[in-house]
Amino acid sequence: MAAPSDRDHEPRGEHYFADSPSSRSRPRTIPLRVRSHDVALTTDRGTFSPDRIDPGTRFLLERAPAPPTMGRFLDLGCGYGPIAMTLALEAPDAEIVAVDVNERSRSLTAANAAALDLDNVAVRSPDAADGTFDLIWSNPPIRIGKPALHDLLLRWLGRLTPTGTAILVVNRHLGADSLQRWLGDRGHPTERLASRKGYRLLAVSAAGRVDDEA
Repeated sequence: MAAPSDRDHEPRGEHYFADSPSSRSRPRTIPLRVRSHDVALTTDRGTFSPDRIDPGTRFLLERAPAPPTMGRFLDLGCGYGPIAMTLALEAPDAEIVAVDVNERSRSLTAANAAALDLDNVAVRSPDAADGTFDLIWSNPPIRIGKPALHDLLLRWLGRLTPTGTAILVVNRHLGADSLQRWLGDRGHPTERLASRKGYRLLAVSAAGRVDDEA
């Protein structure tokens, strides 16, 4: 009889968007090599994609336009922090707010920021993050279901500054194109910036923005 593996002790049905993961902790280190940065991040079970930077997040990090040099930026659904770390490295004079419902993810993001001496990263639970944001980068949790996803996006997109932009990466097979249309119908002009291997990179504007005409 085979010895039980660590996976046998994983709670069945547990998701990375659980508030308090009950899976046994097993930290590990993975590389983050993107946008000329080469750093190491600590990950753990019970978080999103703990074994590698997932393809959607990597696509966002590689193809998103350079962030402004200053401002207040949000990493929505930070996991262990690859997006927050990249924003902090790219814009050291900006304030980065990293938000996640998962307390293990928040702890890892805070630890990774400290290990990299990034003092411009603030980690918050969703209810503790206040104010508005000039930029949002996110690989949103599509698998929470469409109603919950829509509520989540409208909540946070509503906190963009009038000239703010959100950059979202969404899998085409999980509804990226219909989400783009839905956001536009809700008053958030949305442009597809790039596509790669089934992923869409979307730029979402603040509701009611009127761009200057040429």
